Amino acid sequence: MIDVSVAYNRYKFIGNEFLTWLWFTIDTNQHFFSTMDETITSLYVGNRIVLENSINDASEIITIKGDDAGLEEGLLSLRKGAVVIEMNLSYKTENQEWKFTLKGESLSFSSLKIPETGPVETKDDIEGIMLEKAYLYEKAVDVINLLFNAFLKIRSTVVWNEKTVPKIKKWVQA
Repeated sequence: MIDVSVAYNRYKFIGNEFLTWLWFTIDTNQHFFSTMDETITSLYVGNRIVLENSINDASEIITIKGDDAGLEEGLLSLRKGAVVIEMNLSYKTENQEWKFTLKGESLSFSSLKIPETGPVETKDDIEGIMLEKAYLYEKAVDVINLLFNAFLKIRSTVVWNEKTVPKIKKWVQA
C-alpha cells in the first residue's frame, strides 16, 4: 500500500489537469455541462485564475484577476507549459448562481458564495433556512464531483491522448 504522502505527491497533478481541462471545456463546449446535469445553464471562469509553470527546479506563478481581465496571458502561459492551479468559477442554474474558487492540488473550495435564501421571519424558519443553505453548499460540491468524475473517465482512456490533448493544444495555440 502506498503511503498517503507519496500518493499525494505522485498524483497531485491530476487536479491541475482537471482545472486546465475545465477551462478548455468552458471555452469550447458549454453544451457539455448541460449534458452532465440539465440544471446547469452556464459555467464560466470568474474573475481570477492562477497558473503555474515549472521550469527546471523553479516555478513561476501567474495570477490573472479582475472583472474585465482578459485571459490571453493565461493562454500564453499555457503555451509555455503552465497548468491551471486555481480558478474562480461561476456556476448558474435557471435562477441561482454560485461563485467559488477551486484549487487544483486538493480540489478544495474557498470563497464559496451561494444563492440568496429566503428571509427568516419567525423562529420556526431558522431550521428550514439552515437546511436550504446546507443543500446549496452541497449542490456546488456535487457539480464539481460530477465534472471531476467525467474528467477522470476521459483522462483514463485512450480518448485523452488521441483526441482531447490535441484539441486542448489546438485551443491553446489558437
